[in-house]
Formats: sequence, structure tokens, C-alpha cells
Amino acid sequence: MEKLREAYRSNRLILFVGSGVSANIGLPPWRRLIDQIALQLDYDPEVFNTYGNFLALAEYYRIKKGNIGGLRSWMDREWHKDIDVRQSDIHRLIVQGRFASIYTTNYDRWLEYAHDAYGADYIKIANASDLAKAHEGVRQIIKFHGDFDDDDSIVLDETSYYERLQFETPLDIKLRADTLSKAVLFIGYSLSDTNIRLLFHKLSKIWSKHESLGVRPISYVFSHKPNPVQEEILSQWGIRMLSSEIDDPGLALRQFLQDLVEG
Repeated sequence: MEKLREAYRSNRLILFVGSGVSANIGLPPWRRLIDQIALQLDYDPEVFNTYGNFLALAEYYRIKKGNIGGLRSWMDREWHKDIDVRQSDIHRLIVQGRFASIYTTNYDRWLEYAHDAYGADYIKIANASDLAKAHEGVRQIIKFHGDFDDDDSIVLDETSYYERLQFETPLDIKLRADTLSKAVLFIGYSLSDTNIRLLFHKLSKIWSKHESLGVRPISYVFSHKPNPVQEEILSQWGIRMLSSEIDDPGLALRQFLQDLVEG
């Protein structure tokens, strides 16, 4: 934990934000999105859910509809109503934190809205053209799996996900460069999420190539409860697992961020 604090105090800590942070303010679970895909395609949600995993069902939606525009519009409406982000201590602490930049795999706008609510400057980066807007001294919010303002940037179905597996987009190249000189803290992620485990593995491969130069950083993932199996697996990838004894995931994350940001 002390090395994490040292990276934080020296502005060498990148924050990676997952869906658990958005769930903290009441956003619906992914199952609601699958149900909506079924409804828009005139299927019974319970039956549709047995036809494949989420990526396959989203791919089927794109094939049948021609694009994901209708689904993106539903997500944008449903995920951005009747919420006061200022009621979220987790979002406040993220805004106030000394994070070199913030990456997120979330599509929603709540990180941006939180910065707006507290008057904090930022630049949103969702595609290659956005990279030219970045400049020193202004926090970057990198929408790693896309953003609602750009349908083509959203990683949702099998095709977009498999393209993401190549790890060769401009945002991937930026991440590689950033993580060679800074530590990464992952929050709001399920350790059983295949997407994030792939990212862990990819980063591990990148770091190991440069380990002989002494530049491999120690990075961290926060989990609300201990898991010795995952701790051992992540350790071999150069990722240290931090955990809490608090059962409630939202409360555990809030306490962890308070200790880091305000401690």
C-alpha cells in the first residue's frame, strides 16, 4: 500500500474505472441491457438470454438492425436520468484525486458529469482524433471501450470485441506508453470479468518485455473482499490485489479511496 501511496503522491498513478463505479450510483446491471436487446428484436428476454453470451447477442442485434444506434440511444437515455452525481462520494473522490489520467471501460458519461459538477477541467478521449486535443496539465478521461458520442468507438459486440483483442488501436498504443512509466489502479471491476483479465494479461506481456530495463511498474486492483486464488494469479502478471474486510462493495471502495485521496 505504501508504494501505491508513493505513486499517488508523485502523480504517477493512472486510474482505471470499471462498471462497479457506475453501479454505485444506481445504473442498471448488464442483464437489463440484454433484456432490452431481446425486446427490440421481439424476443422473450428469458428465452433470448439462453441463445448465447452477451457479445454474441449484441452481435446478432447489430446484424439484424444494421448498427447499434438504437441500442446506444436506449443506453444513453436509461443511464443518464434522475441521478445527482454529487451524492456519490466515490465520484467526488475520483475527481479530487491526484490521478495522472483516468481510463474507463464504461460508456456512460458519469465521470465527465462528475468533473463538470465540481468544476474540474478534463479532456475526453474516445478515438484517434481526440488524442490531438490532449495537452499538459489537464486531466484526460480516456473512454477505452468507446463513448456514446461516437457509435463507431463503442466496443459492444463480438466483432468490435475481437478487434479490441488485437490491442493495436491508437488508444491501446497510448495505454502502453502510459503504463510503462506509471502505475495503474483498477477499481470497480469483477475479477471474473474476461474483458479485464484479458487487459491484465496484455499489460503483463507489455511490461515483461521491458522488465530488463527496470521500468516495469507495480500495478494494483482493488477488490472488496480477499481472494487468495486471484491474488496469486494476478501477482504473476505484476498486479497486486488490494482488498477490504467490508462486505458492501460500494462502502468498501469509498473507504479505500478516502484512505488514498484524503489520508
